[in-house]
Amino acid sequence: MNNILPIFRFLHEKAEAKLKTALITLVAVTGASTRNPGTHMAVAEDGSAIGSFSGGCIEAAVVAEALEVIRSGRPRETRFGAGSPYLDIRLPCGGGIDLLFTPIADPAAIEDIFGRVERREPLMITLDRQGVDIRCATHSTPQGGVERSGAQILVHHVPAARLNILGHGPSVESLVSLATSYGIDCAVLSPDPAVIAAVRDQASAAELLKTPQATPLLDPDPWTACIFYFHDHDWEAALMKQALFSPAFYVGAMGSRQTHANRLQYLADIGVSAEDRARMIAPIGLIPSTRDPATLALSTLAQVVECYHRHFGFRA
Repeated sequence: MNNILPIFRFLHEKAEAKLKTALITLVAVTGASTRNPGTHMAVAEDGSAIGSFSGGCIEAAVVAEALEVIRSGRPRETRFGAGSPYLDIRLPCGGGIDLLFTPIADPAAIEDIFGRVERREPLMITLDRQGVDIRCATHSTPQGGVERSGAQILVHHVPAARLNILGHGPSVESLVSLATSYGIDCAVLSPDPAVIAAVRDQASAAELLKTPQATPLLDPDPWTACIFYFHDHDWEAALMKQALFSPAFYVGAMGSRQTHANRLQYLADIGVSAEDRARMIAPIGLIPSTRDPATLALSTLAQVVECYHRHFGFRA
């Protein structure tokens, strides 16, 4: 998953520290590669960097090249791997990647991008292969990727996956811990104060549910997955209806097949259409009959990530 928030937070923080920086963008791949076009790194003049394009094979060379670009103030497009002038630098996959190094001349452009990423807007970043101009616009695309238009490189990004986790019990805590360590932002809604207290330091939001009714606290965007981990299914119906009527790309719930059959009936009884009921993924997860909290969390996260990439991931 290509989460660009850390890249642009790094550039934002370095600009505040009055350090010069460069944005490096993977603009083309020949053969195999561990990263897709549109992936970024960022480097500051103090030698600090964030992001990667390989398993560690070329990052030192990328930083060195970026420092030269920062000093020169001019963009540069360089190939690494197959076909590169750097004969001693090879990618283990045998492919080649083209990187565009763009020195940051206008911190306001980075502030604009950083703000849009924080607001979870789908973006098109326009880079110039021959200049330092960087522009950004909200641009709804079904997936990420890179286009070329003359001297311009158009890089499309969709917001990173986010989890809305509703429920109680140790599975909620396990999923928050696993997802945040993977780099996915989580918001938790639970009727259990102990769960809220346990996840508050890791989740971006943790709110106590006082009634099993629809709530403005549940407001998923198209890049959000809604996870239902309720053992007491009386809490589910209205909140599931709200999630299924939302643009969330994934709605899933734990429970047996019989539990899910009962769930589909009470969702129908409260006005959820057959089409919307069919959006519900249950029993949740890729690993069948999962019972312990840690494995359920792993099974759920793997399914959510697979679904996100199927909907929004780069396709050649």
